[in-house]
Amino acid sequence: MSNKISNPFKPYCLIPAILTPMKADYSIDLDQMEKYLKWLLSFDIGGLAVAVDTGEGPSLYKHEKLELIKFVSQIVKGRVPVVAGLQAINTMDAVETAKQLKEVGADALLVFPHPSFIGYPNEDVVYHYHKALSDNVEIPLIAFNLQPALGGVEYSVKAIEMLSSLKTVVAIKEASFDAKKFIDIVRTINKLKNKIMVLTGNDNFIYESLVLGAEGGLLGFGTIAVKEQVEMFNLVAKKKYPEALEIWELILPLEEVIFAPPVRNYRVRLKEALTMMGVLETTYARPPLQPISNEEREKIRAVLKQLKLI
Repeated sequence: MSNKISNPFKPYCLIPAILTPMKADYSIDLDQMEKYLKWLLSFDIGGLAVAVDTGEGPSLYKHEKLELIKFVSQIVKGRVPVVAGLQAINTMDAVETAKQLKEVGADALLVFPHPSFIGYPNEDVVYHYHKALSDNVEIPLIAFNLQPALGGVEYSVKAIEMLSSLKTVVAIKEASFDAKKFIDIVRTINKLKNKIMVLTGNDNFIYESLVLGAEGGLLGFGTIAVKEQVEMFNLVAKKKYPEALEIWELILPLEEVIFAPPVRNYRVRLKEALTMMGVLETTYARPPLQPISNEEREKIRAVLKQLKLI
């Protein structure tokens, strides 16, 4: 489509989905956030995703999200695109919130599936929700194919075809955590007239998804072992697959301990790991998420030591 909005993401970019540091009363800790952001920006990342699933976005109030995006954009100062998570109670709220997120500094939006998308066929409701955003807010959108275990909805081939026709949809985050489903979506997108970028959200097979057709990654795991993952992405871009695989096999034990069942606890595990590394100061996660066990902490600590990250 000739009037497609510009895609702000460079090829083979790593976009960490960042955590939201919190105080003991579960309020957002901006002092920790500033230190954390400066650490992330010391790496050659391709963006930052804020108030998304990793950052407990669905548990944040709207005013908190707006304050957070404004704060992050002021720290980032345009060095990389800031992607804001967009969750809304209805379509009108989605459009209003999208406008507000853009106003406070978001450069793109990750559009979370709405509960109304559940159940098939759903193409019409998926399409019209995104179309309302596309028609009313001039900002790049990332569609979000998210596994149900994390409260998501997986899109049909027809839905992806319809979404790709919208002028502001520039990418899809594919996070089914299923290699076959991922390949099917890549094949679908490769056949489209209006091709969009595939960003892997599959923390469990990041390297493999890059080899199989992802052009970048928007990942919760991208907020730890960042240097290693940036290098892995760069090596894949140069088609140096054996060297990239070597890095992936090195860091895979960390991914496996962070994303162990139940997968919802990966957010708390990441906070624990980054606190052990000295990047964060606290591990508080907003309820209903619960603290992890001492046994899990020791598993994380052991892998971090093995990787010489602590």
